[in-house]
Amino acid sequence: MTYSGQVTVGGPADVHELKDLMITKIAVGPMDNNAYLLRCRATDEQLLIDAANEAETLLGMIGDDGIASVVTTHRHGDHWQALAEVVAATGARTHAGREDTEGIPVPTDVPVDDGDTIRVGQVELTARHLVGHTPGSIALVYDDPHGHPHVFTGDCLFPGGVGNTHKDPKAFASLIHDVETKIFGTLPDETWVYPGHGNDTTLGAERPHLAEWRARGW
Repeated sequence: MTYSGQVTVGGPADVHELKDLMITKIAVGPMDNNAYLLRCRATDEQLLIDAANEAETLLGMIGDDGIASVVTTHRHGDHWQALAEVVAATGARTHAGREDTEGIPVPTDVPVDDGDTIRVGQVELTARHLVGHTPGSIALVYDDPHGHPHVFTGDCLFPGGVGNTHKDPKAFASLIHDVETKIFGTLPDETWVYPGHGNDTTLGAERPHLAEWRARGW
């Protein structure tokens, strides 16, 4: 079946099958958070992005193969409600943006800086530090050698705009700058965007609206 990226809490996961990587998306919890399970096809190693909620659901998706690591995109509580339980069950190494680690109640094994590489099997993800939604938010970029890039944006980029900066002009200016320069400025329109909540999008669908977002200030 064709991947749509449209998932609902309590509903089935959706799987995006790439040549070297399988991406499974599921929605969990009262704030409709997305969690993403990445599986390297060559090694079967797995990595989870955001153990947001419903540990039992996430562990069921992970299955008997476990996960080597879990990445928390940022420190907001709706993105780590299941982290302690998932780590306890799997022994996974934890990753998070360096500036957000103090706000995550599960110790971070690997503090992440801009440009750092996180591996899942033979697949490499590049971290992009995006400041504004939180001080240490990170996005993860997979530059598929067989196709277009894929980027997991946490709460920094959604269909229709950047993440919530709570009407703080300085925070918004920082976030829109980082998203424009580090995401839109380096990746093509075909790039698939996997956000922390809601449906997926592409950079091409959002790029024409950047000036509009800047003008409205959110």
